[in-house]
Amino acid sequence: MLRFLVALFLLASPAAHATDAGWALLREGGHVVFLRHAMAPGTTEPANFDIEKCSTQRNLSARGKQQASKIGALFGARAAPVERVLSSRYCRCLDTARIAFEAEPEPFAALDPPAADEASRKTQEADILAQIRDYSGTDNLVMVTHVENIQGMTGISPREGEAVIVAPDGDGLRVLGRIVF
Repeated sequence: MLRFLVALFLLASPAAHATDAGWALLREGGHVVFLRHAMAPGTTEPANFDIEKCSTQRNLSARGKQQASKIGALFGARAAPVERVLSSRYCRCLDTARIAFEAEPEPFAALDPPAADEASRKTQEADILAQIRDYSGTDNLVMVTHVENIQGMTGISPREGEAVIVAPDGDGLRVLGRIVF
């Protein structure tokens, strides 16, 4: 049993250390955060999907709403203020932002799931990169989006509700830290 607990501690330590380092960055302010939406059941959109109707989309579960509330409480307690929140137009992202940051996010189509064709996908990435490069605030910018966008731009596949702190780096992005909620 002791070996199991030691192994569990060793496995958990890197995530806890990464999370602490991420909070240290966000306390400084002036950073950009990709936030994957909170927990939402399912993996694909229903056949009758309509971006204008939440009832036709995957939405936050009760646990996802609790997770979004926890995200907001921790940001409030451990980070510099959030200056601006951009969000995918999908309801689970908008709701994550509303619950976590108690403000109306700015819908930003480039944060929607990546387009099927490569040219459109590259345009989305360029639009996201432009927002990140143009950001010069002293507080933090949060971009609520989907796993595919974060993975495509950083190589990281975050959990639901995970934050990835990024900075411009040449033609791409550099990952500065991560926070697991």
